[in-house]
Amino acid sequence: MQRVLFFLVGGLFGVIGGFAIGIFLYPYIFLADIVADEKLENAAARTVVAEGTFIHANPSDPIHHGTGSVTVYQQALQLGADFEVGPGPKYHVYLVPDAAVTPDTPVDETMYVDLGRLRAFKGSQVYQIPDGLDLSAYKSVVIWCEHFSVLISPAKLSFKGS
Repeated sequence: MQRVLFFLVGGLFGVIGGFAIGIFLYPYIFLADIVADEKLENAAARTVVAEGTFIHANPSDPIHHGTGSVTVYQQALQLGADFEVGPGPKYHVYLVPDAAVTPDTPVDETMYVDLGRLRAFKGSQVYQIPDGLDLSAYKSVVIWCEHFSVLISPAKLSFKGS
């Protein structure tokens, strides 16, 4: 009886451990090589509202990092062709009111605007901004992991004409 119990408990730990490892490794194995190349329609005719650059918010954390540019237009946000973040699960693009976003900032407790799930860990991507949104109230764009409530990379916005 003791051997059967030991076998069942070991099997349970094996299944749980295997599932956890699979969830963690999935983005690295299957999504890390996908490079987005989305183009914003009529980009030349649109007015740039703000620009920013993603930074590595916590240099002691080798997993959660990002680089690259972001451009905000009146009704669209474009991650630049140079955009890149370390892979992980369920990343989203948020507009947040805080100008100085750090790993200690409670981003998920602010009045953020979720523009959608990140479609690739590298490359140009376009996200629609809801109509009527006062963009001047949002000082940063962040890549946020909803699964673990972790800041991946912030980009402080510099508004044009201000």
